[in-house]
Amino acid sequence: MQPLRFLSLATRAVVPVLFVVALTACGSDDKAPPAGPQAAVVTTAEIALRDWNDTIPALGTVQARESITVTAKVSEVVDRVHFESGQEVQRNTVLVTLSGNQQQAALAAAEAAATEADRLFERQRQLADQQLISTASLDTQSSLRATARARVDEIRANLGDRLIRAPFAGVVGIRRVSPGALVQPGTEIVTLDDISSVYVDFTVPEAQLANLAVGQTLLGTSIAYPDRTFQGRVDTIDARIDPATRAVTVRGDFPNPDRVLKPGMLVQVDLQRPSRQALVVPEIAVIQVGRDTFVYRVLDGDVVEQAPIRVGSRVSGLAEVVEGLSPGDRIVVDGTGKLRAGMRIQEAARGAGPQPGLDDDGRAILPETTVAPAPDAVPAG
Repeated sequence: MQPLRFLSLATRAVVPVLFVVALTACGSDDKAPPAGPQAAVVTTAEIALRDWNDTIPALGTVQARESITVTAKVSEVVDRVHFESGQEVQRNTVLVTLSGNQQQAALAAAEAAATEADRLFERQRQLADQQLISTASLDTQSSLRATARARVDEIRANLGDRLIRAPFAGVVGIRRVSPGALVQPGTEIVTLDDISSVYVDFTVPEAQLANLAVGQTLLGTSIAYPDRTFQGRVDTIDARIDPATRAVTVRGDFPNPDRVLKPGMLVQVDLQRPSRQALVVPEIAVIQVGRDTFVYRVLDGDVVEQAPIRVGSRVSGLAEVVEGLSPGDRIVVDGTGKLRAGMRIQEAARGAGPQPGLDDDGRAILPETTVAPAPDAVPAG
């Protein structure tokens, strides 16, 4: 009887444990099987062809429309200086007078000789009319008179070299001479620049040559005037491409009525390209991994794939897609950092206002301002 009693006690101890196990098993049968991976919540947009304006960026240097260094033609002492540094002068304004006492005396003698030659010629012409002298004698006197007159013109020209004039209207720089200074041919007296309008010369890569045309709009900015934008136009495209840099020099013409652009200034130039139709996506949708550039394109069934693309220019948060997408494609704009190819997505619920960079229909908003195109690479995510 003892063994039976032992088994009965053991059975009583095991029964509650079995009951708990059975309840646990029953409870697990009531729960749903484990769910698969949840869909990623993202924001998408449908892309379409839009009017697109972009720019070609370049750095240029300001050059005066006309620019010279005023020098003397002769060796002489400065008599008077008729300008102040920084003064605006008109064409033919006398800038410097050089001493010319010796030339003045020579001019007086030459004029006297020319006057005497005129009298002799008139006298001999009367005699020749009366056939009192030969025609050959009259011709000789005519030559002497012409020589005397030429001598007067020569001395007057030498005196003219003593008056140094402005060959065109402009602004003089800092004067380098003073009265009493001895100047020689080539001695710098002052600079003269016509900056009522200026040229800005810049280079453009050979690959952009087909996008250049005379008359295109240029926008220029300078670090000296960060709040101003200067507008000009393409004036000349060089006939040659530099074989060393594979770039062509372009000259832009910029009006400068207030004379704020100075020769030698560095200007950031944006060349406005003609408006065209292009596929545009928000820049945050573009992912760069090494040399690969792609976006996440949404397929049927809300599954995403990596679509390799080639990016053209970028404008204020938007990017032009040159290759890889077609109008009507749906891409992921926000939330790309948590995606992998083949994942399912779920469209995020939108609030009352439009999403950044998108309109109410989920299309990319094209800004009014433009900036220069950037390389294809952008940070991922």
